[in-house]
This record gives sequence, C-alpha cells and structure tokens, in this order.
Amino acid sequence: MYRIIVLDDIAQEGLDLLDAADGIEYEIRKGLPVDELRSALTEFDGAILRSGAKLTAEVLEGNRRLKAIVRAGVGTDNIDKVAATRQGIVVMNTPTGNTVSTAEHAFALMLALSRNVAAANQSLVEGRWDRKKYMGTQLAGKTLGIVGMGRIGREVASRAMAFDMQVAAYDPFLSDEQAQKLGVQRCETIDDLLGLVDYLTVHTPLTDETRGLIGKSRLDKLKPGMRVINAARGGIYDTDTLVEGLKNGQIAGVALDVYESEPCTDSPLFGMPGVVCTPHLGASTEEAQTQVAVEGVHLLIDFLTTGEIKHAVNVAALDPKTLAEMRGFMDVAYRLGIMLSQWHGGGIDTVKLTFRGEVAGKNTKLLTNAFCVGLLERALDGDINIVNAEVLLRERGIELTEESHREMSAFASSITAEVEGGDRKVTAGGTMLGHNMPRLVVLDGQRLEAFLDGGMLLFSHQDVPGIIGKVGNVFGQHNINIAQMAVGRSGEQAGGNAIGVLNLDTVPTPESIDAVQAVEGISQARFVQLPSAGSLPTWLQ
Repeated sequence: MYRIIVLDDIAQEGLDLLDAADGIEYEIRKGLPVDELRSALTEFDGAILRSGAKLTAEVLEGNRRLKAIVRAGVGTDNIDKVAATRQGIVVMNTPTGNTVSTAEHAFALMLALSRNVAAANQSLVEGRWDRKKYMGTQLAGKTLGIVGMGRIGREVASRAMAFDMQVAAYDPFLSDEQAQKLGVQRCETIDDLLGLVDYLTVHTPLTDETRGLIGKSRLDKLKPGMRVINAARGGIYDTDTLVEGLKNGQIAGVALDVYESEPCTDSPLFGMPGVVCTPHLGASTEEAQTQVAVEGVHLLIDFLTTGEIKHAVNVAALDPKTLAEMRGFMDVAYRLGIMLSQWHGGGIDTVKLTFRGEVAGKNTKLLTNAFCVGLLERALDGDINIVNAEVLLRERGIELTEESHREMSAFASSITAEVEGGDRKVTAGGTMLGHNMPRLVVLDGQRLEAFLDGGMLLFSHQDVPGIIGKVGNVFGQHNINIAQMAVGRSGEQAGGNAIGVLNLDTVPTPESIDAVQAVEGISQARFVQLPSAGSLPTWLQ
C-alpha cells in the first residue's frame, strides 16, 4: 500500500482519482509548520502540492521514504530540487494543464490594453461617462510579436491569427520551416522583432538570457507606441524601463500578470495611464486547476505503481553502477550539446547523433538525453534534465535520429553530433581521455584535439600562413590570455579550409571578437561558453 500526502488544495476531480486508485491511501494535511511538515513527509511515499507548501532542503533533509513529489502546476520554485535529488526523490510537474488558460489570459490582457477596459470601467464606477477619453485601437491588421514559441506561445499565435493579426516570433530553436508551418514570421534576433511589432508578449522562462529583455538599452529599439504583455515570469521586463517608456510615449500600454517578487501590491506601474495589472491569474481557471490536479495525481500514481516517470524536472532514477559507468561520456555529450547550440546559433530542424566504438554498446539513450540537455538549456529554464530533455526537444518540432556502430574509429569510443537548421549545418565529435578529461576531436569535419571546457573561441579560416599569429596578436592587444590552442584542417595539403579552437582564460570583449572576425582569411569567429573542467550538472553528480 502506497501512501500519498496532499499538501495544498487541489481540485476535487484529483481527490476522486485518489479515492478510486487501488493500493493507494492518502491524507490531506495543509498549512503545516516546518517541523510538522518535515515529520509528516517521512510517513508517505509521494506528495502532491501547488504553490502554497514550501519543500525546502530543511524539510526534505534525512527523508528516507519519500519517493516522488508532484507539483500540480508548472513552476517548481517552491521545491528545492537539488535537495530532492540528493535524497533520491523524483520531482515532476504538470506543464500542459494550464496552457490554454495562460494563453487566454495573455490575450485578455492584450484586448484590455487595446480597448482601455479597466480604466473605462473605473470611470463608470466613479460616476463618469468618459466615452471620448477612452478611444481604443483594434487588433485586426496589427502585428503581434511573441518571444518563446513553446506550447503557450503557439496557442497565443493561433488566437492572434484568428483576430486577423500578423504574428512575428523569436525563439532560438524556431527554424524557418517550423515558422512557415505555424504561419508566423521568424525573426533572427529579439532586436529585429522589437522594431517590427505593435504588441509584444513573452512566453519563456526567466533565465539569464531573458531577464530584463526590455531594459534601458532596448527602449529606443521598440516600435513607437508598442504595447507589451507579460503573463509568463516576472523580471523579463525591467519595471523602471516600462515606466520610462510610458512617460515618454515610446510604450503605449503595459499589461502584467506576473511580478519579480510576489505577492506584489506596490509597483510604480500601478495606477499609471495605459497600465492593466492582475495578480497572477494566468492559470486561475476552474478548467486549468482541474487539469493540473488530474494530471498530477496520474503522474504520482503511475510512478508509485509502475515506475513510469513523466515530466520529471530533476533527475532520472539511475542505479549507481550505471551512472558511474556512463558519467564520463554523458558529460562529453552534454558539453557537445552546449557547444553546438552556440556554434550553430540559429533555429534547429534536425539533430543526428552517432555513437561509435565501445560506447555504442552501452545505454546510448542516456547519452542522447544528456546531449539534448546541453543543446536546450540556454533556451529553457533550469528544470531541463536527462528525463525530460528529449521530450522537450521533440515538442519543439526538432527531428532527432541516432546511430550506433560498434567498430572503432581513431578512439575506443566517440560521439559525433550533427545539428542542422535554416541554411547552416554544424558537426562536432568528442571523446573521453582517461576518466574525466572530455575532448573535442572533430569540428565541422576538421580533426583536432581541444579541451572541451571553459571559454572557447571557435573560428573557421583559410589554411594559409599568418592567421594564427594575427589572432594571437588581437588577444594580446586586448589583454586576453590564451590557455590552449588546437587547429585542424581538411586533408594533408595547406591552402584549404581549417578550423581553430582557442581556450581562453577570460571572456573576450565584443571588440576583440570583431577584430578576430576582421582578420583576412577568417570566415567566422564565435565565442562559446562551456562549464569549467570537472564541473558537472546536478543530475550527473
């Protein structure tokens, strides 16, 4: 008999499923103080919660019984996933349950901005008939910009097109082919998008890349009179910049459902003309709460009774022997994914992985998932791991193929990855020297041997005298030290295409990279950032 604890209010439909499940007992215990919560969790095999209960490291410490935690919703910020992983607890969420509700709320905010709904209603409440004051604008014929074309972004896009809007989108993994299928215009960069659109909505996690997406440096790049909406994560827009934009007319309206710190009852935006704000209502519909409760209960029951793991956000259940055996090449695959996501730098349609030699006889699915984590993690939030990475990759419309060949090449084991999208295809191969020394051995067809860690400058060039020296001079002039260098070329004869890899001790300035790019004979130069030597993600530790 498995025991489940329900820590927050969930929809009755979820409780009905628990009542009907064979071999399952459950108790509802809400609002427990920390000490009582810690003690209670030791009595149960699984837990389900929403955003109320906080499962901190202190609460989870020493728990030897709890096997799984399910968040009935998307965000898992109230669960210490590192602590859960250390305790061997699988953490899962319900990413699909609130998709439609959040998309609808984002659209409701956009309509409210366009027609001054909140301010006009308040004028009537205060006894005024200010019909002329609240002249609006229609959505038809306008262009909506969407940053983040995951599940919610795509739902918003379909609704916008139903309103006769044009849709432009930016997503680092949106290819031209995918954009064409979705009926949206793909933008190469966020800056390209900002100057084009009348409305902007974001549907992306809060990451280093998305924090302050609209900040002071981008304010003058906005199309004058743009209206902005955020029903995703607080912090994606900089509040002070929004205030400044509203005051100088660069921004015509702001609609927010999320805030950097919640609950939020005090903001300089509250009460400003052209602003509509709601208290994080994106998933607050009866339908969404029912769906996340039902989905969450199914996840927990399936895991406890069959061992099935879906929508996990921390770590796969691996036995110590398998993890120890595969850790080195999982690290190689992970680093290749991180590197190629930056080296390619655009929308991706296909990924092909080839495993060769001894590693081809191992559990290559772990290697595939580790590569997918590296490829996607700069675009997604920290919840991506070897359990959910392949699913997330395929959900974004990326085709993934794998090949295994037992015969060896130059190394006992190697992994080669090919990433293609738009008009660009890049390849990289890696291996492991010893037990903990990942190495890059192939880049775009050129054989070499380079350290696969830290800051790396990759550059394609003609195989002619003087180029390496000129690159060294550039970094010398910019006081950037080169720690290691590797070069590779096609064939045995000079004069063809070649590739260079420099491991740098510091992050190069944009000016230094521009100077390298300007060296005659260099066709492309790009800096990529990998984890430092010996650094492993939580799910590999």
